[in-house]
Amino acid sequence: MSSATLYESNRAYWTRRAPGYSQVSRRELEGSWQRQAWKSELCETLTRHFGRRKAHTIRVLDIGTGPGFFAALLAEAGFCVTAIDLTAAMLHEARVNLGRLSSRVEFLQMDAEQLGFPDASFDAVVTRNLTWNLPHPERVYTEWLRVLVPGGVMLNYDANWYRYLFDEHARKSWDDNRRRSAELSVCDDNVGEGFDEMERIAHQAPLSRALRPAWDLRVLGGLGVAASCDPDVWKRVWTSDEKICMASTPLFRVTAVKTLKSSSQSPIPWAAPDSPRPAPF
Repeated sequence: MSSATLYESNRAYWTRRAPGYSQVSRRELEGSWQRQAWKSELCETLTRHFGRRKAHTIRVLDIGTGPGFFAALLAEAGFCVTAIDLTAAMLHEARVNLGRLSSRVEFLQMDAEQLGFPDASFDAVVTRNLTWNLPHPERVYTEWLRVLVPGGVMLNYDANWYRYLFDEHARKSWDDNRRRSAELSVCDDNVGEGFDEMERIAHQAPLSRALRPAWDLRVLGGLGVAASCDPDVWKRVWTSDEKICMASTPLFRVTAVKTLKSSSQSPIPWAAPDSPRPAPF
């Protein structure tokens, strides 16, 4: 599958999947514990970085907003939020889910790999469960850093969602999760609507083969960016059901701070998912 085909497959899939995926986000938004856990995670992390700055002065770009989960939490906390997504269907769901909060968010249909913003447009970039299925993950960090101001911060929440398609040990762990979830009758979003189609797409996504977050840190290091990983974020924001059904794919957070040095870097050198170090184009 070419990168162009992967792009179109993603757009078609997430357009069809929008109503069902929106139900997942609504469940998160309506669950008081998880809503507060994620809100604390985002707001406390941003507050630590920006110190005494008021939330309304901090411009945040929510990339791949989907049904608007991050946008809702950040707008509620008073941040100045712009939310983008590849599909109009997802943006429609986001506006519905935000309700009156939607007036506080600028929603734009846009490709996460080709942002239509000038350099240094935002203080922060946030994203969740997106990087893994992008056609050109080796280039996207350069684009996201481009729109950050020097001193700005990127928070990327993701996991090795589909590595089990290529790794026997990961597959066994993933199968064990499915069995345990069924035995305990917990809500398992890894089965059901459109999952076979998503696996076909994921099989062609470059990062499905990667060992992450090591790959992310290597790529960001090649840009001269101060980057770190929190591998335990899942412990703070997942429900007990999620900890059971997604135990083999723990959520991590990659944090990158754009420095004056990184802001003047040339475009990122290409890094193959399994290569030991970045290689030139």
